[in-house]
Amino acid sequence: MAVTEGELLWTPSAEFQQRSQVAKFIAWLHNTRGLEFNDYEALRAWSVDDIEGFWSAIWDYFQIESDTPPTQVLDRRAMPGAKWFQGARVNYAEHLLRYEAKAAAGEAAIHHLTENRPLTSMSWQELGRQVRILATKLRALGIAPGDRVVSYLPNVPETTVAMIATIAVGAVWSSAAPEFGVKTVTERFAQIEPKLIFVCDGYRFGGKDFDRAAEVGQIVSALPSLQHVVWLPYLHPDRSEPPVAGAQSWAAMLAGADVPREAFRYERVDCAHPIWVMFSSGTTGLPKAIVHGHVGVLVEHFKVMSFHLNLAPGSVMFFYSTTGWMMYNLVVSSLLTGAAAVQYDGSPVYPDLDLLWKMAADTGAQTFGASPTFVQMMEKAQLKPGEKFDLSRLEAALLGGAPSTPETFKWFYDNVKQDLWVTSQSGGTELCSGFVGASPTLPVHAGEIQTRCLGMDVRAWSDDGKEVIDEVGELVCLKPFPSMPIYFWGDTDGKRYHEAYFDVFPGVWRHGDFIKINSRGGCYIYGRSDSTLNRFGVRIGTAEIYRAVEQVEEVADSLVVCCELEGGTFFMPLFVKLKPGFTLDEALVKKINAKLRLDCSPRHVPDKTYRVEQIPYTLTGKKMEVPVRKVLMGWPLEKAASRDAMANSASIDWFVEFATTSDDYVRPSAAVGMKR
Repeated sequence: MAVTEGELLWTPSAEFQQRSQVAKFIAWLHNTRGLEFNDYEALRAWSVDDIEGFWSAIWDYFQIESDTPPTQVLDRRAMPGAKWFQGARVNYAEHLLRYEAKAAAGEAAIHHLTENRPLTSMSWQELGRQVRILATKLRALGIAPGDRVVSYLPNVPETTVAMIATIAVGAVWSSAAPEFGVKTVTERFAQIEPKLIFVCDGYRFGGKDFDRAAEVGQIVSALPSLQHVVWLPYLHPDRSEPPVAGAQSWAAMLAGADVPREAFRYERVDCAHPIWVMFSSGTTGLPKAIVHGHVGVLVEHFKVMSFHLNLAPGSVMFFYSTTGWMMYNLVVSSLLTGAAAVQYDGSPVYPDLDLLWKMAADTGAQTFGASPTFVQMMEKAQLKPGEKFDLSRLEAALLGGAPSTPETFKWFYDNVKQDLWVTSQSGGTELCSGFVGASPTLPVHAGEIQTRCLGMDVRAWSDDGKEVIDEVGELVCLKPFPSMPIYFWGDTDGKRYHEAYFDVFPGVWRHGDFIKINSRGGCYIYGRSDSTLNRFGVRIGTAEIYRAVEQVEEVADSLVVCCELEGGTFFMPLFVKLKPGFTLDEALVKKINAKLRLDCSPRHVPDKTYRVEQIPYTLTGKKMEVPVRKVLMGWPLEKAASRDAMANSASIDWFVEFATTSDDYVRPSAAVGMKR
């Protein structure tokens, strides 16, 4: 049955609303603060008007444990540079494991499944035990607060143990997925000079083994700051020979006496102390090394997990992710609420297309999360998980990583269950959370993100900085929020941080997404407004692709864009200018793709490669990625680019013709292309 954008699909029952975490928070605000809110929108309006009062309430409601109380909630309403909860000293890992003291014996903290391991659970007690032993060993190795510890591990419980133990001792965590190539990993980790690295010997995906021992050796050799290597024989559990000389085994790091929960000391740190470094690729230079602080992500994650995902003790939360994406950190953060996390490593459709749905049923998942691309695969295969599996505990479906279509929403109601809170949320690595998201007290409309998140003063702005309603504009945030990056690593003067978010509208966060906010408060994300690539939900910087492609001997220059098309699909073409005497044949295309796969990751491989005579540049020497993308999306040339601003104005003509004649992708209609 056809569905239209904005069509009402679901309304929460009175019982569902009343037992929601949002309703409990509203009641608490009434009882303790004397504040009265009749609905979510009233609560949201207060949360962005009185941001100090709201975040102070979050601190008290979740009983944040600190050596000393904060001297103030926010030092000033200014971006960048705002400081939150100065004077407090907290530890994020301490709160992740706080529920251990209340958990029943054997109660699951993590359910985990991989292509080479069966479905198993790790209890709260076992998780805490392993974290405390490993953290104690890290301290014995000389890992001190502020030292960087990095990971090249798959999505398995050992990675979570390593992450929590690192944060527990005040060290700084950073993670890369093992499918990342050597150059992609070293360009990230070399920036932060890690002292210790956790590595694996390989991984399995789609039934195929990928041995990474050689890559591990190259990565370790490229990081001279390393003093310790800890290796996990994951692909070959019986392997005894480490991938690099002197590496300590995971088993050895967990050997020894238990450390009682009451005896373990978490390293509580101030508001400026980094918790992790996450990498979000820009369009020039090395990937941005984004640094968050303990206190900022702590209060943000309590808020988003409780009020926008409705998690609580007894909940079970799954989202399909790799360890190289911020969603991995968010899945781990579900532990803050006492919920159990579900982790899966491998292909989402191997050996069966409905593998993840079976896992959801077997773990009793309350929340099931995946990308719209995954749902499209289910739809094409005509799968009906609701008929095959017991999904009686499933209450919510979370879509993330890319804009969702009305048809994607409707698929859940037709094929999973009718009483389901289908949510789409959007944010980014920069905040390790969401700007726009869901509320369990609001209805679901097809293709529509329910609302703006609490404490996030998000607006849609026109190019001249005026708020627009029911029109597409730039996603901006007008006031500071706690999980803003505290800085970019190595960005000593703050220039790169400022250029990333504040160079268009001074003092206002410009996120780089197109958004429409309608009159009822619903939100639509229409993809990137800048040249960052959105590839299967993961943002990729064009600079990464250029560095790899332009090392190919035959290539003189290149340009890449990613177009968000109708139906939630994507098209990422690569355009190359070749050196004289070379032709773009099948062998060269394979060579380029192999280089991207080796140096970067499979996500960096384009959908198709084309030869062009010239790459368009501005007069200042910048590749014209955004104008080319707009042309391919159906914008008229006069609205997409100015020939007067081009160094080689004739070069754009090839792309205009390509956009109108190519059969390799379905160009959006003019109206859709313009709003995107």
